[in-house]
Amino acid sequence: MNSVTISRFVSALAVGWAIACGALISSAAAAPAARLVPDLVTPRSDERTGFQESAPYRPRSDLRTDFVMAYGVDESLPERLARWQQAGYVPQVMTGVAWGEYQDFLNGEIDGREHWDEGQVDARGNSINHGATVPYMVPSVAFADYLETGVKRAIDAGAVAVHLEEPEFWARAGFSEAFQREWQIFYREPWQRPDSSIDAQYRASKLKYYLYRRTLDRLCTAMKEYALAKHGRQVRFYVPTHSLLNYSQWQIVSPESALLDLPGVDGYIAQVWTGTSRTPNTYAGRKKERTFETAYLEYGVMQELVRGTTRRMWFLHDPIEDNPRHDWQDYRENYIRTLVASLLHPGVSRYEVCPWPNRVMHGRYPRGRDGIGIPDDYMTTLAVVFNQLRDMQQDEIAQPDSTTGVGVFLSDSAMFQRAEPAFTEGVAPDASDPTRPTRDEVQDLAGFYGLTLPLLKHGVPLRPVQLDNLARTPGYLADFKVLVLSYEFMKPMSPGLHLALAEWVRGGGTLVYVGADADPFHQARDWWNEGLVTYRSPTEHLLEQLGLPRELADGEHACGAGRVIIARRHPAYYTRSAETAGEYRDLVEHAVELAGGQLHQRNFLELRRGPYVVAAVMDESVGGEPLALAGQFVDLLDPQLAVSNAVTVQPNQQAFLLDLDKTSSQRPLLLAAAGRVEEWSVDGRKLQYSITAPEGTPVRTRLLLESAPAAVAIDGQQVDTSHWDADSDTLLISHPGGPEPTQVTVKLSGAEGS
Repeated sequence: MNSVTISRFVSALAVGWAIACGALISSAAAAPAARLVPDLVTPRSDERTGFQESAPYRPRSDLRTDFVMAYGVDESLPERLARWQQAGYVPQVMTGVAWGEYQDFLNGEIDGREHWDEGQVDARGNSINHGATVPYMVPSVAFADYLETGVKRAIDAGAVAVHLEEPEFWARAGFSEAFQREWQIFYREPWQRPDSSIDAQYRASKLKYYLYRRTLDRLCTAMKEYALAKHGRQVRFYVPTHSLLNYSQWQIVSPESALLDLPGVDGYIAQVWTGTSRTPNTYAGRKKERTFETAYLEYGVMQELVRGTTRRMWFLHDPIEDNPRHDWQDYRENYIRTLVASLLHPGVSRYEVCPWPNRVMHGRYPRGRDGIGIPDDYMTTLAVVFNQLRDMQQDEIAQPDSTTGVGVFLSDSAMFQRAEPAFTEGVAPDASDPTRPTRDEVQDLAGFYGLTLPLLKHGVPLRPVQLDNLARTPGYLADFKVLVLSYEFMKPMSPGLHLALAEWVRGGGTLVYVGADADPFHQARDWWNEGLVTYRSPTEHLLEQLGLPRELADGEHACGAGRVIIARRHPAYYTRSAETAGEYRDLVEHAVELAGGQLHQRNFLELRRGPYVVAAVMDESVGGEPLALAGQFVDLLDPQLAVSNAVTVQPNQQAFLLDLDKTSSQRPLLLAAAGRVEEWSVDGRKLQYSITAPEGTPVRTRLLLESAPAAVAIDGQQVDTSHWDADSDTLLISHPGGPEPTQVTVKLSGAEGS
C-alpha cells in the first residue's frame, strides 16, 4: 500500500469513527467561509502594502501598512527597525546599491585602499554624483564585498527582507579608471571610449548591465547563506528599480529583466511616481507632460516583467515627488493619475504606498516661506487609499467593450542606445524623412512612444511587453493577438527570442514590424553579425525564422496560421502629427481585424477589479465627452467617501470607485476607511472595531448596515458625528485618528440594553 492509499485509508477510518460517535459532519460546515467583498481586515504577514523611511519612528509618519522598509544600514538601524517593529510592522530594510553614505569605503577605512576611482565618470572627467560627496559607483567586487557589511547589520537586526535599491549606471558614464579595468577583464581587450563609436557605446552599456547583475547575484546569494548559517532563517531580497521605460528615457542602464535569472533575487518594487511619469513625450506633434499615459506604460512594462514568474512585484506611488516647488493641488492631481494608472494593471496587487512619509506628513510645500502642510482632506484620501490597496487581489477582472490582446515590445537593450554617439550618428536633420529620426526624437525615445501613445490615447488598453521574457517563460505570448515590434531603438539580446516569436505567429498571431533598418546600432557587434551566419540587422534573422525573405518591403505576408505586416517607417514618424498617428492606428486596426477582432476607439480606459471600478478619461483623444458610470458607488478619492448613483469622469480626470452592487450581501460590512481596522467583531446587535491611522488624520469610515443604527460611540462616548444615508444603507463615521487604536461601537437597530 503506497503513502497516498494509506492516507486515504486513515482518513476514511477517521470519518467513520466520527459518524459512529454521532458527530454532525456536513459539507457546509467543512467549507471555508466565503471571502468578504471588500476584505479590509487583513494580516500584516501578507505584506500587501508598505513604505520606506529613513527617519526614526514618528506617529504622524506611521501609515499603518503591513511592512516598513527602514532605509539605510548605518549603526542606528537596529534601534530604528526595532521601534517600527514595536509599532506592529513586518521589519524590512532598504539601502542603495549604487550610491549611499559610503565614505568609509571611499576613503579606504575598510580595506586600506581608497576607492574614489570607482565612482562613475562622464566623458569630460566629471564625477557623476547623487549629492555633493556621494558618487554613483562602478560596482566592483570590492564594492560588493563592502555592501555585505551593511546587509549583515540588517539581517542581524531582524530584517526578514532586504531591498537593494536602484542599481543604476548612467549611459553617459564609462570613463573612470575602475570601468576601464572592468572593460579589460570582460572583453579581454584595451578599453575604448564609449563615445568613440556606436559599437563602443553599445558594448559599454552591455558591460554596465552585466556589472550590476554580477553585484546583485554575488551579494544576494552570499547574504542568504549568511542568514541561514548564522540565524537559521530565510531572508528575501528585492530590487526597487525605476521602470525599464523610465531608465531608457532618462539614459540609465540597469539589469532589469536579467535579475529574473538570479536565484537570490525574489522580486522588485516598481519605482514609478509623478517624478518619472511627468517626463515629457511627443504625441501628434506636441511635446508635453502626459503623466497618466506615461505612468500607464511604466507600470505596464513592470507588470509584464514578472508575469508568468514567481517573483513578487510591488507598485510604488508617491503622494508628492522629489521636486519641492509644486503645491499640494499639483501633487494630489498627479498622485491620482499615477495611482489610477497602476490600478489599470490587475496583474499586480501589492504596493509601496509612499516613499519617505516623513516628507509627506511633515513637509511644507511649495518649499519656502509660503509653504503649507498637508491639507486634511488630502490626508484623509491618502489614508483611505493606503488601506483600500490591501484589497486589490481580485479574481474577477473585466474591461468592458475594450480591444484587449494588443502589445508593444520593449527590451532591456533600449537602455544600450542612450548616449553619444547615439544622438548624432544616423539621425536626420529634420522631420521630413519617414525612415530616420531626428536628434530630439532619439533623445526623447520617440520610437517607443510612436508605437504606444496613438493607441493608448484612443482607449486601447495595450500592454508594453518585455521582449526578453519570450525565451524565459513558455506561453508568455498566449494572451496576445497582435504584437508590434521595432528594432530601431532596441535590439534582441538573443536569437532564441525569434524562435519563440515565430512560433507565436505561425500559431495564429499577427505581428506588425515597424522599421526601415536605418538605426546605426544594427552595426554594433552582437550575435546577429558575429556568428557563423551573419545578418545586416536582427530583423533579417527574424524574417528568416518566419520563413520569409530577409529583405521585405511594406506589405502583409502569411506565416502559418498568422500574419506579418511590415511598415518601413521609423516609429518616431508616428509622433510627428495627428495624421501620422492616425496612419499608425489604421495599421494596427488592420492587424486586429486580421486577428479576428475589432479596434474599439474611445477616449477612456475602464477596468473592473472585483467590486472596484478604475477609470480614466483622456484628452487629445476621440472627442471630449465625459465618461458616465451608472450604479451606486463609493468614491474612494473623495475625503467624505461620498455615495453616488451616477459618476461622471471628465477628460483628464480619473476615478477609483467601490461598486456597492458588487459587495457582499453580509451586513454589517466594512466598505472603506481612512485608517486600518485592526479588530472587527459582531456580537448580537452590536458591532465593535478598533481603527488606527497616522497621527492627526481626520478618519472617515463607511459601513454597510441593514438599517440606521441606534447609537454610535467613540472610545465609549456616544457621538452624533455619524451620518446615515438611507438610499445606500450606509453609515459614515467621522472622528480624529492616530496610531493608538480608536474603539468604535455601533449599536445596531433592534439592539436591547446598552
